[in-house]
Amino acid sequence: MRVNELFYSLQGEGYHTGTAAIFIRLSGCNLHCPFCDTLHESGTEMSEEQIVEQVAAWPSPWVVVTGGEPSLSLTPSLVEALHQIGKKVAVETNGTRPLPNNVDWVTLSPKDLFLGTQARVTLRRADELKVVFDGVHEPDTYSDIDVRYRFLQPCDTGDPDRNRTIVQQTVEYIKAHPEWRLSLQTHKLLNIP
Repeated sequence: MRVNELFYSLQGEGYHTGTAAIFIRLSGCNLHCPFCDTLHESGTEMSEEQIVEQVAAWPSPWVVVTGGEPSLSLTPSLVEALHQIGKKVAVETNGTRPLPNNVDWVTLSPKDLFLGTQARVTLRRADELKVVFDGVHEPDTYSDIDVRYRFLQPCDTGDPDRNRTIVQQTVEYIKAHPEWRLSLQTHKLLNIP
């Protein structure tokens, strides 16, 4: 499969913020979000064995498979191979495509609010829902999807003034709708990968 990056860092978003994790960023995405901050188009072809060998070098029990959109190429056999070396597998997905059934944690970050029907969520279960909040669109709670945790993440527009406004709007929204939690992109705040 085509791997854009494979690195060791801290999870910067959502429920596992601050947790050491091995990141496998797979190349490619089926969506084109206007606010995407990830360069995921290029990559190196790697076998599942090569991926597992690199992952095994780091001590964290968590592997985060992300992209782009990992459901385009993630296989149950890779997940199982990672389990065989004692790793737990988390996947960050836009939810438009099915995932292998053997993943341990699913972070659903839907984009249909911004992209409409081309980004229609088909996933019916996730451990956490992470909705990018722009301060304009009312966030969908996706009440028809079985999720344990709901996070609002302020949209990073690249404009510091606009970002401050969005963060404040996000805080106020969560105060009025306490079923949500705040997710900040702490890896950006700390300037780590």
